[in-house]
Amino acid sequence: MAQKNVTLSLDEKTYEDYKDFCKKNAIALSRSIEVFMEAKMKKEEKR
Repeated sequence: MAQKNVTLSLDEKTYEDYKDFCKKNAIALSRSIEVFMEAKMKKEEKR
């Protein structure tokens, strides 16, 4: 699947904290956001 670069506006502290969290837990930040988006869409489909 092709990759798409996006620009987001996020709270700086939240972003930095989450980036650190991902680094400490060997999680790819972009992939974790992608997984969140997929789960959110799946949950909404069930409504």
